[in-house]
Amino acid sequence: MNWLTEDLPGIGGIYKQTIEDFQVDEIPLYSCSGKGEHLYLWIEKSGITTRNLLVQLAKGLKIRERDLGYAGLKDARALTRQMISVPRSQLEKIEKLKLNHAKILQINRHENKLRLGHLAGNRFTITLRETGAEALPHAKLILEQLEKRGVPNLFGEQRYGVLGNSAELGKLLVQKKYPQFCREYLGNPQLIRNPDWQEAAELYRQGKIQEALDRLPSGMADERHLLQLLQNGKSHQMAVFSLPKNLLRLFLSAAQADLFDQLLRQRLPELEQLKDGDIAVKHINGACFRVEQAAAEQSRADNFEISPSAPLFGSKVMIATGNPGETELKMLEKSGLSLESWKLGRGLTMSGERRPLRVPLNQPEIIDHGKNFITFRFVLPKGSYATSVLQELIKK
Repeated sequence: MNWLTEDLPGIGGIYKQTIEDFQVDEIPLYSCSGKGEHLYLWIEKSGITTRNLLVQLAKGLKIRERDLGYAGLKDARALTRQMISVPRSQLEKIEKLKLNHAKILQINRHENKLRLGHLAGNRFTITLRETGAEALPHAKLILEQLEKRGVPNLFGEQRYGVLGNSAELGKLLVQKKYPQFCREYLGNPQLIRNPDWQEAAELYRQGKIQEALDRLPSGMADERHLLQLLQNGKSHQMAVFSLPKNLLRLFLSAAQADLFDQLLRQRLPELEQLKDGDIAVKHINGACFRVEQAAAEQSRADNFEISPSAPLFGSKVMIATGNPGETELKMLEKSGLSLESWKLGRGLTMSGERRPLRVPLNQPEIIDHGKNFITFRFVLPKGSYATSVLQELIKK
Protein backbone atom coordinates (compact mmCIF):
# COMPACT_ATOMS: atom_id res chain seq x y z
CA MET A 1 0.00 0.00 0.00
CA ASN A 2 1.19 3.51 -0.82
CA TRP A 3 -1.56 5.68 0.66
CA LEU A 4 -3.75 5.98 3.71
CA THR A 5 -6.71 6.99 1.50
CA GLU A 6 -6.15 4.00 -0.79
CA ASP A 7 -9.85 3.72 -1.71
CA LEU A 8 -10.14 7.34 -2.93
CA PRO A 9 -8.91 8.36 -6.42
CA GLY A 10 -6.18 10.99 -6.61
CA ILE A 11 -6.50 14.33 -8.35
CA GLY A 12 -3.10 14.38 -10.06
CA GLY A 13 -1.28 17.66 -10.50
CA ILE A 14 2.16 19.12 -9.82
CA TYR A 15 3.38 21.51 -7.12
CA LYS A 16 6.14 24.10 -6.78
CA GLN A 17 5.68 25.18 -10.39
CA THR A 18 6.36 28.68 -9.05
CA ILE A 19 7.81 29.87 -5.76
CA GLU A 20 4.44 31.32 -4.72
CA ASP A 21 2.72 27.95 -5.26
CA PHE A 22 4.27 26.65 -2.02
CA GLN A 23 3.93 28.97 0.97
CA VAL A 24 4.78 28.18 4.58
CA ASP A 25 4.04 30.27 7.67
CA GLU A 26 5.68 29.23 10.92
CA ILE A 27 3.29 29.11 13.89
CA PRO A 28 5.22 30.34 16.97
CA LEU A 29 5.10 28.32 20.16
CA TYR A 30 4.66 31.49 22.22
CA SER A 31 4.05 35.21 21.76
CA CYS A 32 6.80 37.77 22.17
CA SER A 33 6.69 39.54 25.52
CA GLY A 34 7.81 42.88 24.07
CA LYS A 35 10.80 43.06 26.41
CA GLY A 36 14.11 41.28 26.87
CA GLU A 37 17.58 41.05 25.37
CA HIS A 38 16.66 39.31 22.13
CA LEU A 39 15.09 40.69 18.97
CA TYR A 40 12.63 38.41 17.18
CA LEU A 41 12.64 39.07 13.44
CA TRP A 42 9.63 37.89 11.42
CA ILE A 43 11.26 37.30 8.03
CA GLU A 44 9.87 36.40 4.63
CA LYS A 45 12.26 34.60 2.30
CA SER A 46 11.82 33.39 -1.26
CA GLY A 47 13.81 30.72 -3.10
CA ILE A 48 16.60 30.36 -0.51
CA THR A 49 17.27 28.00 2.38
CA THR A 50 17.04 28.96 6.04
CA ARG A 51 20.77 28.22 6.18
CA ASN A 52 21.41 30.84 3.47
CA LEU A 53 19.31 33.33 5.39
CA LEU A 54 21.32 32.72 8.57
CA VAL A 55 24.60 33.18 6.69
CA GLN A 56 23.37 36.49 5.29
CA LEU A 57 22.30 37.73 8.72
CA ALA A 58 25.56 36.70 10.39
CA LYS A 59 27.69 38.39 7.71
CA GLY A 60 25.52 41.49 7.52
CA LEU A 61 25.47 42.00 11.29
CA LYS A 62 29.08 40.80 11.72
CA ILE A 63 28.15 38.29 14.41
CA ARG A 64 28.58 34.53 14.78
CA GLU A 65 25.90 32.26 13.36
CA ARG A 66 25.53 30.62 16.76
CA ASP A 67 24.32 33.98 18.12
CA LEU A 68 21.26 33.59 15.89
CA GLY A 69 18.26 31.53 16.91
CA TYR A 70 15.67 29.78 14.75
CA ALA A 71 12.87 27.30 15.40
CA GLY A 72 12.97 25.22 12.22
CA LEU A 73 14.30 24.89 8.69
CA LYS A 74 12.04 25.98 5.85
CA ASP A 75 11.88 24.89 2.22
CA ALA A 76 14.18 26.57 -0.27
CA ARG A 77 11.86 26.47 -3.28
CA ALA A 78 9.01 28.20 -1.49
CA LEU A 79 7.78 31.51 -0.12
CA THR A 80 8.18 31.14 3.65
CA ARG A 81 7.81 33.26 6.75
CA GLN A 82 9.62 32.38 9.97
CA MET A 83 11.06 33.85 13.15
CA ILE A 84 14.79 34.44 13.67
CA SER A 85 16.21 35.80 16.94
CA VAL A 86 19.26 38.04 17.21
CA PRO A 87 20.86 39.88 20.17
CA ARG A 88 19.12 43.17 21.00
CA SER A 89 22.44 45.00 20.58
CA GLN A 90 22.09 44.56 16.80
CA LEU A 91 19.01 46.80 16.44
CA GLU A 92 20.73 49.71 14.66
CA LYS A 93 22.49 47.38 12.21
CA ILE A 94 19.23 45.54 11.47
CA GLU A 95 17.51 48.78 10.47
CA LYS A 96 20.18 49.27 7.77
CA LEU A 97 20.47 45.62 6.76
CA LYS A 98 19.80 44.57 3.16
CA LEU A 99 19.02 40.90 2.49
CA ASN A 100 18.92 39.01 -0.80
CA HIS A 101 15.63 37.21 -1.49
CA ALA A 102 14.42 38.00 2.01
CA LYS A 103 12.91 40.89 3.95
CA ILE A 104 12.16 41.64 7.58
CA LEU A 105 8.41 42.12 8.06
CA GLN A 106 8.31 42.76 11.79
CA ILE A 107 10.63 43.20 14.80
CA ASN A 108 9.73 42.36 18.40
CA ARG A 109 11.52 41.59 21.67
CA HIS A 110 11.63 38.59 23.97
CA GLU A 111 13.58 37.33 26.98
CA ASN A 112 15.13 34.19 25.53
CA LYS A 113 16.95 33.19 22.38
CA LEU A 114 14.83 31.22 19.92
CA ARG A 115 15.69 27.51 20.00
CA LEU A 116 15.26 24.70 17.49
CA GLY A 117 11.80 23.19 17.97
CA HIS A 118 10.28 26.33 19.49
CA LEU A 119 7.29 26.29 17.14
CA ALA A 120 3.79 24.88 17.36
CA GLY A 121 3.57 23.90 13.71
CA ASN A 122 3.39 25.30 10.20
CA ARG A 123 0.55 26.64 8.08
CA PHE A 124 0.83 25.66 4.42
CA THR A 125 -0.83 27.34 1.44
CA ILE A 126 -0.19 25.19 -1.62
CA THR A 127 -1.39 25.29 -5.21
CA LEU A 128 -1.57 22.11 -7.27
CA ARG A 129 -1.58 22.76 -11.04
CA GLU A 130 -2.52 20.53 -13.97
CA THR A 131 -5.00 18.65 -11.81
CA GLY A 132 -7.29 16.01 -13.32
CA ALA A 133 -11.02 15.92 -13.98
CA GLU A 134 -13.28 15.81 -10.90
CA ALA A 135 -10.41 17.17 -8.85
CA LEU A 136 -12.54 19.31 -6.56
CA PRO A 137 -14.95 16.64 -5.22
CA HIS A 138 -12.16 14.06 -4.92
CA ALA A 139 -9.95 16.54 -3.05
CA LYS A 140 -12.76 17.29 -0.58
CA LEU A 141 -13.22 13.57 0.17
CA ILE A 142 -9.48 13.01 0.67
CA LEU A 143 -9.15 15.98 3.02
CA GLU A 144 -12.17 14.79 5.02
CA GLN A 145 -10.56 11.37 5.45
CA LEU A 146 -7.20 12.84 6.43
CA GLU A 147 -8.81 15.19 8.95
CA LYS A 148 -10.59 12.22 10.51
CA ARG A 149 -7.80 9.60 10.37
CA GLY A 150 -4.63 11.70 10.30
CA VAL A 151 -1.76 12.15 7.85
CA PRO A 152 1.01 9.56 7.34
CA ASN A 153 3.96 11.03 9.25
CA LEU A 154 6.40 10.37 6.42
CA PHE A 155 9.52 12.45 6.00
CA GLY A 156 9.61 14.86 3.08
CA GLU A 157 11.77 14.55 -0.01
CA GLN A 158 13.94 17.46 1.20
CA ARG A 159 15.14 15.27 4.09
CA TYR A 160 17.05 13.11 1.59
CA GLY A 161 19.13 15.76 -0.17
CA VAL A 162 19.45 17.12 -3.69
CA LEU A 163 20.63 13.72 -5.03
CA GLY A 164 18.32 11.72 -2.76
CA ASN A 165 21.30 9.95 -1.16
CA SER A 166 21.47 11.47 2.33
CA ALA A 167 20.01 8.33 3.93
CA GLU A 168 22.53 6.12 2.15
CA LEU A 169 25.34 8.37 3.36
CA GLY A 170 24.04 8.07 6.91
CA LYS A 171 23.91 4.28 6.73
CA LEU A 172 27.46 4.10 5.35
CA LEU A 173 28.61 6.32 8.20
CA VAL A 174 26.95 4.08 10.81
CA GLN A 175 28.42 1.01 9.08
CA LYS A 176 31.88 2.66 9.17
CA LYS A 177 32.28 2.18 5.42
CA TYR A 178 34.35 5.31 4.87
CA PRO A 179 35.66 4.74 1.30
CA GLN A 180 32.12 4.02 0.12
CA PHE A 181 30.92 7.11 1.97
CA CYS A 182 33.42 9.32 0.12
CA ARG A 183 32.36 7.86 -3.23
CA GLU A 184 28.68 8.44 -2.45
CA TYR A 185 29.34 11.91 -1.05
CA LEU A 186 30.95 13.06 -4.30
CA GLY A 187 27.78 11.82 -5.98
CA ASN A 188 26.59 9.50 -8.70
CA PRO A 189 27.54 11.12 -12.04
CA GLN A 190 24.34 9.82 -13.64
CA LEU A 191 22.23 11.87 -11.19
CA ILE A 192 24.24 15.11 -11.33
CA ARG A 193 23.14 17.88 -13.68
CA ASN A 194 25.99 20.35 -13.19
CA PRO A 195 28.59 19.32 -15.84
CA ASP A 196 31.65 20.29 -13.76
CA TRP A 197 30.40 18.47 -10.69
CA GLN A 198 29.42 15.50 -12.83
CA GLU A 199 32.90 15.26 -14.34
CA ALA A 200 34.54 15.68 -10.92
CA ALA A 201 32.47 12.82 -9.51
CA GLU A 202 33.40 10.62 -12.47
CA LEU A 203 37.10 11.42 -12.14
CA TYR A 204 37.00 10.58 -8.43
CA ARG A 205 35.48 7.20 -9.21
CA GLN A 206 38.40 6.61 -11.55
CA GLY A 207 40.85 7.36 -8.73
CA LYS A 208 41.94 10.69 -10.24
CA ILE A 209 41.66 12.86 -7.16
CA GLN A 210 43.69 15.86 -8.37
CA GLU A 211 41.78 15.98 -11.64
CA ALA A 212 38.53 15.79 -9.67
CA LEU A 213 39.68 18.73 -7.54
CA ASP A 214 40.44 20.74 -10.65
CA ARG A 215 36.94 20.20 -12.02
CA LEU A 216 34.95 20.61 -8.81
CA PRO A 217 32.74 23.76 -8.82
CA SER A 218 34.02 26.57 -6.60
CA GLY A 219 31.01 26.59 -4.28
CA MET A 220 31.52 23.03 -3.03
CA ALA A 221 33.86 23.84 -0.14
CA ASP A 222 33.17 20.71 1.95
CA GLU A 223 33.70 18.37 -0.99
CA ARG A 224 36.90 20.21 -1.91
CA HIS A 225 38.25 19.91 1.63
CA LEU A 226 37.56 16.16 1.69
CA LEU A 227 39.32 15.62 -1.65
CA GLN A 228 42.31 17.69 -0.57
CA LEU A 229 42.78 15.53 2.51
CA LEU A 230 42.63 12.37 0.43
CA GLN A 231 45.05 13.84 -2.09
CA ASN A 232 47.44 14.58 0.79
CA GLY A 233 47.40 10.93 1.83
CA LYS A 234 44.97 11.14 4.73
CA SER A 235 42.69 8.18 5.40
CA HIS A 236 39.10 8.02 4.22
CA GLN A 237 38.02 7.92 7.85
CA MET A 238 39.91 11.12 8.68
CA ALA A 239 38.51 12.82 5.58
CA VAL A 240 34.95 11.87 6.49
CA PHE A 241 35.20 13.12 10.06
CA SER A 242 36.71 16.39 8.86
CA LEU A 243 33.30 17.29 7.43
CA PRO A 244 31.11 19.63 9.52
CA LYS A 245 29.51 17.78 12.41
CA ASN A 246 26.08 19.22 11.68
CA LEU A 247 26.33 17.88 8.12
CA LEU A 248 27.21 14.39 9.33
CA ARG A 249 24.33 14.48 11.81
CA LEU A 250 22.05 15.48 8.95
CA PHE A 251 23.05 12.30 7.09
CA LEU A 252 22.51 10.19 10.22
CA SER A 253 19.07 11.74 10.69
CA ALA A 254 18.24 10.93 7.07
CA ALA A 255 19.19 7.28 7.67
CA GLN A 256 16.87 7.20 10.68
CA ALA A 257 14.12 8.80 8.59
CA ASP A 258 14.47 6.28 5.75
CA LEU A 259 14.11 3.28 8.08
CA PHE A 260 11.13 4.94 9.77
CA ASP A 261 9.43 5.58 6.41
CA GLN A 262 9.86 1.94 5.43
CA LEU A 263 8.27 0.77 8.69
CA LEU A 264 5.40 3.23 8.27
CA ARG A 265 4.61 2.06 4.75
CA GLN A 266 4.30 -1.50 6.03
CA ARG A 267 1.44 -0.32 8.27
CA LEU A 268 -0.55 1.47 5.56
CA PRO A 269 -3.46 1.98 5.20
CA GLU A 270 -4.34 1.26 8.86
CA LEU A 271 -2.06 3.65 10.72
CA GLU A 272 -4.63 4.14 13.48
CA GLN A 273 -4.82 0.40 14.23
CA LEU A 274 -2.94 -0.61 17.38
CA LYS A 275 -1.22 -3.97 17.77
CA ASP A 276 -0.17 -5.85 20.89
CA GLY A 277 3.36 -4.77 21.77
CA ASP A 278 3.16 -1.40 19.99
CA ILE A 279 4.70 1.70 21.54
CA ALA A 280 1.91 4.29 21.50
CA VAL A 281 2.52 8.04 21.54
CA LYS A 282 0.22 10.51 23.30
CA HIS A 283 -0.40 13.42 20.93
CA ILE A 284 -0.94 15.91 23.75
CA ASN A 285 2.60 15.65 25.13
CA GLY A 286 4.60 13.09 23.11
CA ALA A 287 4.82 10.62 26.02
CA CYS A 288 5.22 6.93 25.07
CA PHE A 289 3.88 3.75 26.63
CA ARG A 290 3.82 0.08 25.69
CA VAL A 291 0.50 -1.32 24.50
CA GLU A 292 -0.04 -4.64 26.29
CA GLN A 293 -3.57 -5.23 24.98
CA ALA A 294 -4.41 -3.35 21.79
CA ALA A 295 -8.15 -3.96 22.11
CA ALA A 296 -8.22 -2.13 25.45
CA GLU A 297 -6.53 0.98 24.01
CA GLN A 298 -8.02 1.11 20.50
CA SER A 299 -10.81 3.55 21.44
CA ARG A 300 -8.15 6.11 22.42
CA ALA A 301 -6.54 5.73 18.99
CA ASP A 302 -9.95 6.04 17.31
CA ASN A 303 -10.39 9.35 19.16
CA PHE A 304 -6.92 10.49 18.02
CA GLU A 305 -5.67 10.66 21.60
CA ILE A 306 -2.85 8.22 20.82
CA SER A 307 -1.21 6.65 17.78
CA PRO A 308 1.11 3.72 17.16
CA SER A 309 4.73 4.67 16.52
CA ALA A 310 7.91 3.45 14.86
CA PRO A 311 11.51 4.13 15.93
CA LEU A 312 13.98 6.66 14.76
CA PHE A 313 16.67 4.11 15.50
CA GLY A 314 19.40 4.90 17.97
CA SER A 315 21.42 3.41 20.78
CA LYS A 316 18.80 4.05 23.49
CA VAL A 317 15.51 3.89 21.56
CA MET A 318 12.60 1.89 23.01
CA ILE A 319 11.78 -1.09 20.79
CA ALA A 320 8.28 -2.55 20.51
CA THR A 321 7.51 -6.14 21.46
CA GLY A 322 5.37 -8.80 19.76
CA ASN A 323 4.95 -8.61 15.99
CA PRO A 324 5.73 -4.86 15.79
CA GLY A 325 9.01 -5.41 17.65
CA GLU A 326 10.00 -8.31 15.42
CA THR A 327 9.39 -6.13 12.37
CA GLU A 328 11.49 -3.28 13.77
CA LEU A 329 14.46 -5.47 14.64
CA LYS A 330 14.25 -7.28 11.30
CA MET A 331 14.38 -3.92 9.50
CA LEU A 332 17.50 -2.97 11.47
CA GLU A 333 19.18 -6.31 10.83
CA LYS A 334 18.36 -6.14 7.12
CA SER A 335 20.27 -2.83 6.99
CA GLY A 336 23.33 -4.46 8.58
CA LEU A 337 22.90 -2.43 11.75
CA SER A 338 22.20 -2.86 15.45
CA LEU A 339 21.25 -0.45 18.22
CA GLU A 340 24.93 -0.36 19.23
CA SER A 341 25.86 0.75 15.72
CA TRP A 342 24.50 4.22 16.46
CA LYS A 343 27.13 4.81 19.19
CA LEU A 344 29.53 6.71 16.95
CA GLY A 345 31.17 8.98 19.50
CA ARG A 346 32.74 12.27 18.28
CA GLY A 347 29.47 14.02 19.18
CA LEU A 348 27.64 11.93 16.57
CA THR A 349 26.00 9.25 18.72
CA MET A 350 22.28 9.01 17.96
CA SER A 351 20.20 7.94 20.97
CA GLY A 352 16.98 7.60 18.96
CA GLU A 353 13.33 8.29 19.74
CA ARG A 354 9.81 7.15 18.84
CA ARG A 355 7.81 8.99 16.19
CA PRO A 356 4.02 8.59 15.71
CA LEU A 357 2.94 6.96 12.47
CA ARG A 358 0.35 9.66 11.87
CA VAL A 359 -0.28 13.29 12.81
CA PRO A 360 -3.45 15.40 12.86
CA LEU A 361 -4.40 17.52 9.87
CA ASN A 362 -5.80 20.80 11.20
CA GLN A 363 -7.93 23.47 9.54
CA PRO A 364 -7.90 21.94 6.03
CA GLU A 365 -9.68 24.05 3.45
CA ILE A 366 -9.82 24.63 -0.28
CA ILE A 367 -9.41 28.38 -0.69
CA ASP A 368 -9.37 28.63 -4.51
CA HIS A 369 -9.87 26.40 -7.53
CA GLY A 370 -10.23 26.60 -11.29
CA LYS A 371 -10.27 24.38 -14.35
CA ASN A 372 -6.77 22.98 -13.83
CA PHE A 373 -5.70 24.05 -10.35
CA ILE A 374 -6.64 23.86 -6.68
CA THR A 375 -5.22 25.86 -3.77
CA PHE A 376 -5.26 24.30 -0.30
CA ARG A 377 -4.52 25.59 3.17
CA PHE A 378 -3.87 23.40 6.21
CA VAL A 379 -1.85 23.20 9.42
CA LEU A 380 0.53 20.42 10.48
CA PRO A 381 2.43 19.94 13.76
CA LYS A 382 6.15 20.69 13.85
CA GLY A 383 8.34 18.01 12.32
CA SER A 384 5.67 16.95 9.81
CA TYR A 385 5.83 17.42 6.07
CA ALA A 386 3.26 18.84 3.65
CA THR A 387 4.41 16.40 0.98
CA SER A 388 2.61 13.63 2.92
CA VAL A 389 -0.68 15.46 2.36
CA LEU A 390 0.18 16.15 -1.28
CA GLN A 391 1.01 12.49 -1.95
CA GLU A 392 -2.41 11.48 -0.67
CA LEU A 393 -4.07 14.09 -2.90
CA ILE A 394 -2.02 13.49 -6.06
CA LYS A 395 -1.54 9.69 -5.85
CA LYS A 396 1.27 9.32 -8.37
